[in-house]
Amino acid sequence: MRWSQTFIPTLKEVPADAEIVSHQLLLRAGLVRKLTGGLYTFLPMGLRALTKVANIIREEMDRAGAIEVSMPLLQPVDIWQASGRYETMRDALYKVKDRAQKEWALCPTAEEVITTLAANELSSYKQLPKNFYQVGTKFRDEIRPRFGLMRAKEFVMKDAYSFDTTDEGAMASYRKMYDAYTRIFARCGLRSFAVEADTGVIGGNHSHEFMIPAETGENDVVYCEACNYAANVEKATSALPPTAARELGAVVEKFATPGVVTIEALTKDPYKVAANRQIKTLVYIADSQPVLVLLRGDDQLNEAKFMARTGAVAARPATAEEIVPLLGARPGSLGAVVNVPKGVRVLADERLRGANDMTTGANEDGFHFRNVSMERDIQVTDWFDLRTVSAGEPCPKCAKPLKIRRAIEVGHVFKLGTKYSEKLNATFLDEKGQRAPAVMGCYGIGVTRTLQAVIEQGNDKDGILWPVSVAPYQVCLTPLVVTPGSAPMELAEKLHSELTAAGLEVILDDRDERPGVKFKDSELVGFPLRVGIGEKSLAKGEVEFKPRGGALEAVKVEDIAPKVIAWVRGELAKLR
Repeated sequence: MRWSQTFIPTLKEVPADAEIVSHQLLLRAGLVRKLTGGLYTFLPMGLRALTKVANIIREEMDRAGAIEVSMPLLQPVDIWQASGRYETMRDALYKVKDRAQKEWALCPTAEEVITTLAANELSSYKQLPKNFYQVGTKFRDEIRPRFGLMRAKEFVMKDAYSFDTTDEGAMASYRKMYDAYTRIFARCGLRSFAVEADTGVIGGNHSHEFMIPAETGENDVVYCEACNYAANVEKATSALPPTAARELGAVVEKFATPGVVTIEALTKDPYKVAANRQIKTLVYIADSQPVLVLLRGDDQLNEAKFMARTGAVAARPATAEEIVPLLGARPGSLGAVVNVPKGVRVLADERLRGANDMTTGANEDGFHFRNVSMERDIQVTDWFDLRTVSAGEPCPKCAKPLKIRRAIEVGHVFKLGTKYSEKLNATFLDEKGQRAPAVMGCYGIGVTRTLQAVIEQGNDKDGILWPVSVAPYQVCLTPLVVTPGSAPMELAEKLHSELTAAGLEVILDDRDERPGVKFKDSELVGFPLRVGIGEKSLAKGEVEFKPRGGALEAVKVEDIAPKVIAWVRGELAKLR
């Protein structure tokens, strides 16, 4: 390919609305152009790189035994209503109506479609296991599109769905996908790691996210350097002991706390109640019903854990206007010792189990209770792990200190069980002639997100550092004189033919530009290897061999082709 025959509109300046480095480089290197918030046009270099990521995914899916299909982007809402996700994903669904005013959904994911297919086509255990996958466009109504391709309204995703006859079979399918994901991200040149994860609105009972370490990531990951424990902060636990029990006071005592409405205020004179001896009471509205949540005063609620434990479709903190009629007091004086209406659930964090000599609000403005025992004085409906883990807490596996870092989620694997197969009637006849629901798994990779993660992880002050496996072109030939018939141009054309014939992907920069402009553009776009061909070096029988981010080396003209071929093949071999 000649540079002049393609379209690479590089930018010198950083676009004002590009917040993170990978988003900036997507635009500056001429890979994409923004249409509007959350919508991007892929230009030739971006499309080539995106296609390479997708092809790596396809190769590993095929290797793992998955079967490629293509499912409709326009989906009838009745299958979403049958699964129950018409409500749980209502904020993310794009809904449209046809001329007959029938409602449809634009595909954000395809559990409902593939399960409907299985219900119609897979009727016997002899047809199982099966794993179907597709690579295609998806739509989600992001309330705040940002970070370029990281959070967009339209994106490319690989989604796969396995169907097995047994739970053991489903776990075997899960492991195949887990291993395939490990290979995929390694082949894309990414340093990835898997963490235990919450299943969210997808559902299921076993889940891992594949993360790319990045300070600009939107996920907090809890991990232990001493062992293999790693989990999303929404799932993470620690080995902190429960609150220490003390000698139990005879009775609960009410005392005045005028103007005290925070945990910190109660720690100060004249009260001096340590945060770890306070019970924090939160009120949430979960699926339109009030729920009381009790935590230790120095802990923070993890809303994802709360949603998962309660099974709520929608939840939010209650307003003061909702709380006062319910408990008789405003936030800051709340508790669960008295005046909790019948039927209101009281959820307590496990760290409070067995705690006594605690202080909590008295459900009366300006008053608190002391000498509170969780077991004696509070009627807890359910005990759950509801708190957010903090750095430095002991690892649940080895007790060494936990750490927290930011990361980008690029893939997610779920063991779904029979949630969808039961609701959409995807059943099969087993060996005994009994009908049973298929045990399912779901496996997603954000293809566009993975592409941007490669850039976020691989860049320097000059531009992108592509791995050879994903780069738009592997080699950039840069003649410094492009006049037809000139020695640099003739050698460049000869090398272009020779390297292309050897299977390498080569772009020839035939622009009549200053050498500095051509070198800067080559580094900005990030071609892994540049071969510079100038008249002065040719007079010595040499050309310049310059790996992106590496040292420049003078190489004899007769040696350059085999050296380039060996280098590219060697770099590809490292990523296999």
